[in-house]
Amino acid sequence: MKIFGIGFSEQEIEELRRLGLDIICIPEYCRDWVVSSIVENTDELEGRCDWHFKKFIIMHNASNEDIKRVIKLVKPKFKDVIFATTTETSLTWRLDDLLQELIREDEYFKRRKLAKGPFLEFNLF
Repeated sequence: MKIFGIGFSEQEIEELRRLGLDIICIPEYCRDWVVSSIVENTDELEGRCDWHFKKFIIMHNASNEDIKRVIKLVKPKFKDVIFATTTETSLTWRLDDLLQELIREDEYFKRRKLAKGPFLEFNLF
């Protein structure tokens, strides 16, 4: 499994590594790369990953247990992280397009959660 980070400061990356996660930073110059190229060339990636205003954890070749473990470790320490796994489709997208789609999905699910409640029902008649 490979775990990629975007939007985290150097201190935050170190904290993630102390939690036992082998985080690979995706630097800003990869924005126009196809995601499969990033996955295939992780040894060549150099640079900071704090270039995006949102925080992302993108997992590649992760089992359900791996995904649960990563989320369980990260969520208590960092708020508003967008978690994702690569798919056959997402591996063909440019990174910037994938991040925009993940933001749209995250906003959709947040709106949906807010719409559900906590509301009180009143029977007026």
